[in-house]
Amino acid sequence: MSAPPRLFDRDLARTRLARALAGPDPHGAAFLLRRAAEDLGDRLGAVLRRFERAVDLAGALPYAAEALAASPKVGAVTRIAPLPEPADPRWTTLAGDEEALPLAPESVDLVVSLLTLQGVNDVPGALAQIRRALRPDGLFLGCMVGGATLTELRQAFTQAESEVEGGASPRVSPFADVRDLGALLQRAGLAIPVTDTDAFVVRYADPLALMRDLRAMGAANALVARRRTPLHRATLVRALEIYADRFSDPDGRVRATFELIWLSGWAPHESQQKPLRPGSAQARLADALGVPERPTGEKPGEG
Repeated sequence: MSAPPRLFDRDLARTRLARALAGPDPHGAAFLLRRAAEDLGDRLGAVLRRFERAVDLAGALPYAAEALAASPKVGAVTRIAPLPEPADPRWTTLAGDEEALPLAPESVDLVVSLLTLQGVNDVPGALAQIRRALRPDGLFLGCMVGGATLTELRQAFTQAESEVEGGASPRVSPFADVRDLGALLQRAGLAIPVTDTDAFVVRYADPLALMRDLRAMGAANALVARRRTPLHRATLVRALEIYADRFSDPDGRVRATFELIWLSGWAPHESQQKPLRPGSAQARLADALGVPERPTGEKPGEG
């Protein structure tokens, strides 16, 4: 099999994340990760079982590990950190990578990934590694950045570069499509796949404030195909003008759309529900709905 395309410069992404975490307030711009971690706590509360060994997979900050450690549904917690970080008595910390998990087969009951998989070059491969690490009836819970994220910024830069430079270069990373993720979970061997979305708008004083937040998250452009020359000042000025003109509210603040896609799947186990065989139904749908049954293709009023 051929290697997956290399979309992201992972070394550059880690360098930028390290710079962001070393900044004066690394938690200040982490509102997406905090939101995902709060949602994680709610989702764990709805699961009617306990997970003796859980993993926080490579979140930039340990919000997921904190949610896991605080949950009565979870026993021991291991945090696989993207960069070396101080030890915490609430969990075991390892340095690791989503593309090469340091986990033995069938060694954990729960793997949680918050806002990391959208920066992986081989998402199917990462999901397959997660599946191998899960014990039977183990759960994967993931949250990825979805395709509607930063649509305003993409549109503003695409139009500005076309006007000023005669062409556009990739400046915002491609994000996952919810329609594809369920199939990827099944391809990885995970059962009962479920996906859902959480889209919301954050308002900023101006587009530059949004860009400062993105840099503070370590989320600057790390695409392999990015333009290597500095951004032209005229292009930036025009992009800011377009953004403010097209995506501002009456009070002058600008909108930025974010979309979080949640996905879950279980390592197969004999106790899980199985789909019924075709033709095995014991009752007719027409009887349940209280309507007459018609052969396929027959229209109302015919026959």
